[in-house]
Amino acid sequence: MESVEASLALHEQDPNLDLGELGAADTGALDEAFPSLDPWLALARAAALGDRAATESLVRGVGPRVHDVARAILGSRHPDIDDLAQESLVAFIRALRAFEGRSSVLHYATRITVRVCIAGRRRAQRVTNEEAAILEGHADTTNRRPFKQLLRERRRVLVRMLLAELPDPQSEALALRICLGLPMEEVAEMTGAPLNTVYSRLRLAKAALRSRVQSDPVLREMLEVDA
Repeated sequence: MESVEASLALHEQDPNLDLGELGAADTGALDEAFPSLDPWLALARAAALGDRAATESLVRGVGPRVHDVARAILGSRHPDIDDLAQESLVAFIRALRAFEGRSSVLHYATRITVRVCIAGRRRAQRVTNEEAAILEGHADTTNRRPFKQLLRERRRVLVRMLLAELPDPQSEALALRICLGLPMEEVAEMTGAPLNTVYSRLRLAKAALRSRVQSDPVLREMLEVDA
């Protein structure tokens, strides 16, 4: 995987880079017996101590998951997907020093990737050509796809756009639940928030999505479904 060497090179340029709150604490709340079942835990601990071979193996192992998460958050054709996936791997490697093993390594990598990709989208503040085509109704000129499929695509675009606009706790909950399809209990474990808090964050995020649609007559008409 080409990104392994690139990620390691970026990490080694400045291994003490301040990541702010990103990965500052492992806030998972899984059963204490879980870490012993985590196939990546030993590699993560070795990588945290600077073992390059362990780091390479770990990046190769979690890399596909990181890329899948980035694709779910950004869309499969987003122009920055490879860069942000690599940035997520670098952030994950650097954050291993703070990893306490209270969640799975994949959960830890997933949450960091979600945050990096949302931050990347927020920095870019742009809609891709594909997203614009979907929102303008020109994504399928052949009219061969079912209407419900087109509707799902438009909703996905709206959700991804909204991720860059919401407060971090809401955008993270929305990404984990809607974009990645994780169970509510798992979202709570990954974010370290009580289940009721996660429900509240999702309610606020969905209310913002409804408001976004209702305030735009074009989007409102586009997303209307015949009873």
